[in-house]
Amino acid sequence: MRRLSGSGNAGGDVAVAGEWDGGIARRMRGVNAGIMDEKVLELVFRALNWDPRALCVVARVSRRLRAVAERVLWRELCVSRAPRMVSALSGPTAAAAAGRIGGGWPAMAKLLFFCCGAAGAAVPGHFAPVSRFSKTSGRSFLSRRCAGDLLFVSDPCEHAAAGDASDDVVGAYRGVYRGFMRSRTRAFLVGHRAPLEPRVRCPYCGARVWSMTAAGLAPRSACRRLGANEGRLEYFVCVSGHLHGSCWLARLSSSSSSSDGERSADSDSNHSDDETFAAADVSLPLPTAGRVSARRLRGRPAM
Repeated sequence: MRRLSGSGNAGGDVAVAGEWDGGIARRMRGVNAGIMDEKVLELVFRALNWDPRALCVVARVSRRLRAVAERVLWRELCVSRAPRMVSALSGPTAAAAAGRIGGGWPAMAKLLFFCCGAAGAAVPGHFAPVSRFSKTSGRSFLSRRCAGDLLFVSDPCEHAAAGDASDDVVGAYRGVYRGFMRSRTRAFLVGHRAPLEPRVRCPYCGARVWSMTAAGLAPRSACRRLGANEGRLEYFVCVSGHLHGSCWLARLSSSSSSSDGERSADSDSNHSDDETFAAADVSLPLPTAGRVSARRLRGRPAM
């Protein structure tokens, strides 16, 4: 009786397994195939105007969706929002833009849309609804030793200093190098054995960072470009080529502010390397803790 039962069960198991492998498994596997398809997801987010907040939510649903987001969606979001900047950083061809970028596309997207704040001034990070990155600003952050590098730097995001009754303003900014592994900046840091900071990490990719001030690579032109007080500027560059920093912005009178804006508009009017973009539909209420510095927008409309 036990032998007959075992034989019958074995045959039934084989039949069930065959039926499962034959049709049911294919139908079950096809239940979520549509939404997992990269092209379908790309069309969905294109219809949503590549809203970064929606993409963050979807990437947290499952490992498979996170993998699709890291492989395709974050890259397409960056290309959609900052096409000239992405082209300059990754290469002019479509094949180059579809490849890898220093630190990965999720970190690049976070750098585009997230102001990291200023830890030293107790200023928290926040979502940045409007940003402008510029190679012109980036050149002001390169010392003469590193003049051949390509660096995009954002306009400073202004924040009131926490717990400060003097109305001082902290400017937080961020940037990214092209091909940092082959850059003169990295060659100088490695060649001079500049130490990595023990307690600071990149807020975008989590990598270790160098202090450019400690390494002697923070030129005075960076202070002038930002409108910062002399000597009150600090910024870091991580091993992936992401830059983040903060400064204490100098107070400007109304007359000097207007004249500075006119000079800035004239100096940048012939440059096509600026990239100004909104993170999402600007009609939507977006949470933010800071504002892009009006003195650094150089007369351009903020989208």
